[in-house]
Amino acid sequence: MNFMGKNKALILVHSAMKKVDLTEDVNVMLSPQFYTLKKEPLPVRYAYQAKRIAPSLFDGLLEGGKAYEYMVWKEEEQWVFLAYDLETISTFLEEKGFDLAHVSMLFFAQQAVEHFVSPLALGENEALVVLENVVVVIPKTALDQDESLSLVFDESFTPKKGIVLHSAYGSLLTRKQTVILSTIFILLSFLFFVEGSRYSETTEEIQMQIEELLEDYPSLTSKYTRDSIISKYKTLDTLERKKRDIIKTLSGMIFKGVTLKAFAMNDKSFSVHFSCKDAQVLKRLKALAKKHHFKTVNVSRGYELKIEGAL
Repeated sequence: MNFMGKNKALILVHSAMKKVDLTEDVNVMLSPQFYTLKKEPLPVRYAYQAKRIAPSLFDGLLEGGKAYEYMVWKEEEQWVFLAYDLETISTFLEEKGFDLAHVSMLFFAQQAVEHFVSPLALGENEALVVLENVVVVIPKTALDQDESLSLVFDESFTPKKGIVLHSAYGSLLTRKQTVILSTIFILLSFLFFVEGSRYSETTEEIQMQIEELLEDYPSLTSKYTRDSIISKYKTLDTLERKKRDIIKTLSGMIFKGVTLKAFAMNDKSFSVHFSCKDAQVLKRLKALAKKHHFKTVNVSRGYELKIEGAL
């Protein structure tokens, strides 16, 4: 199944584009006029960790009063952060004649940076070019007279990863994809009932084994004994889960300019000592700690901070 829909037409959307008249599903690529881009080298391994701190990286760069979402990916030694507002994008598409139900996937020009090997015309006055590996919009007058605008934009620019315009029709999937998945789920339901019949026989065998076990260990027939065992291991599991969650949260607070100096944790509390590059980084770190309801303690020397909390 082709959920990305790479066989669909790909339309480049920009502020100077003309209205369209669509009768079938298409993919859309947005010019830099519809998103804000930032690159940062961060000491994190996974995209979900980088995405968690994306709002703080765009602090002061985005227009207020909008519900921004973020796309994040790794590019060599840097993380690429892209902020966009789906409501603004949807409104513009509708103004240009798009039926949002026919928009399968949304992509961003930066995702296809390697395809913009030469300037691409946007209307009469602007062009898309790549500067320092970033796709940007510039006036055509800024181009050298000998630069060609013959680059052809087509489906080959379609990236591997995109987003679904779920606000368009209240679903994360297109109608065609919904039909396909419904068929799959019906088939799986049939297989479930077939397997359920087979497993019912296995359940009877397990029940017989439990009865034999209770005969060998009579103390387990006591509900009090069983509840005591369950309670003991449930408490241990809950504590270990909480430790892992806190460590994951603290790892997300290590960004550019933050260095971990010391860390301690026991069954009751934790303490972590960070060193910050400057006052601005220290302020951002304090804000993250406050967000997670951690206690902060200033250290007298330099831009250092202790964060403490209870388990």
